[in-house]
Amino acid sequence: MPHSQSSAQRGRVRLARGASPWLLPTVATAAVSLARSRRSGRWAAAAVPATALAAGMLWFFRDPEREIAQGRVISPADGVVQSIMPWKDGRTRVAIFMSPLNVHVNRAPLAGTVTSVEHIPGGFVPAFNKESENNERVVWHFDTELGDIEMVQIAGAVARRIVPYVPQGTKVEQGERIGLIRFGSRVDVYLPAGVEAAVEVGQATTAGVTRLDRD
Repeated sequence: MPHSQSSAQRGRVRLARGASPWLLPTVATAAVSLARSRRSGRWAAAAVPATALAAGMLWFFRDPEREIAQGRVISPADGVVQSIMPWKDGRTRVAIFMSPLNVHVNRAPLAGTVTSVEHIPGGFVPAFNKESENNERVVWHFDTELGDIEMVQIAGAVARRIVPYVPQGTKVEQGERIGLIRFGSRVDVYLPAGVEAAVEVGQATTAGVTRLDRD
């Protein structure tokens, strides 16, 4: 069922879980350089890029509240639909490319129970490259009202760390936050046989908001 949120809640932006290893050092460096810049020209020069980097990290790891849309399958990721591909078993794979400017927190495409969270080692070529099929990834399976739904988080050239938020056996609501991919990357959702994609290649998606399936 969709979540009901007040306008104040929807307007709130928090920081993503799992951002600390990247965020804390950059913010600390910026704070120190700013504090010392009043007494040293070298520190003043260092404060500019350090502050810019810290601001960039705060933007990269933003995690805005969302009013979850209605629909059988909703987008787990902010990004752009890279491909829609029929699969041999009758499913349809919808691949969503996430640039470094997108929100990196991923959400559950359906309500259900997490039946599997499998980390698969691999490479780190750019996520828009065909060879990214062999990249580092986390494969999710959900037991839902539509049956087994597979979702795959794929690391890219920069996104070398995928952080799952929930373990196997967890019951999740549609649109619930389930993990983070740091920086640019890709998320694939496999629509079950008989379910037609409602999105098109090149279309922008918003996690928890854009509906992927058609009635």
